[in-house]
Amino acid sequence: MVETFAKIYKRAAARKGGEKVLELMLRPVRESTDITRISDADVLAEMTKCVFRSGFVWKIIEAKWPGFQTAFSDFDVMHCAMLADEDLEVLQGNAEIVRHGKKIASVRANAQYILDVRADYGSFNQFLSQWPDDDFIGLWEHLKKNGSRLGGQTGRYFLRFIGYDTPMLSRDVVTALIKADVVDKDPTSKKAQQSVQDAFIAWQSESKRSLKEISRVLALSTD
Repeated sequence: MVETFAKIYKRAAARKGGEKVLELMLRPVRESTDITRISDADVLAEMTKCVFRSGFVWKIIEAKWPGFQTAFSDFDVMHCAMLADEDLEVLQGNAEIVRHGKKIASVRANAQYILDVRADYGSFNQFLSQWPDDDFIGLWEHLKKNGSRLGGQTGRYFLRFIGYDTPMLSRDVVTALIKADVVDKDPTSKKAQQSVQDAFIAWQSESKRSLKEISRVLALSTD
């Protein structure tokens, strides 16, 4: 039987020195962002940053970020979607960015993805605003299927960094999910991810907390 959130919270509080300390540690994830104010250019920029961070040293991406902004015209979506193959080849020789050919090409592909979503919803932030709150695994799958290199943790980081409320499946969170009898291993299958979603939605109903807070409590509950 899946553990209650109250039991998981109690374990996390005990590990961290009490409920007051735990609540202080949860403050950063309580900060909310109005995603309806995020432009499509900002969406493409965050997608790009998360794609290039994947498997790479984050500090290097941050240090080179001004170069990325210049190279991709401040992530103007229409401009990036219209990049020709020759333009991508030129970018692969640009020392101001990380010269990873497939990741550079993903900027064009994700710009087109945003344009496709814009055609149906008006903007990417409206698409996110209308997505059902209780189907975050469906959103993960949408990013993976329709975006470029946005599967797994990359897509989840993207959602989290633009302010969308979604769990993270870090090593500590997965360990906590196993301990709570939600899954018995890393939830990579659709069936296992459905179990994760069912548990998070139940814990949210029980605790009235955001998915981000629940995810953080899970991570803090493990040794």
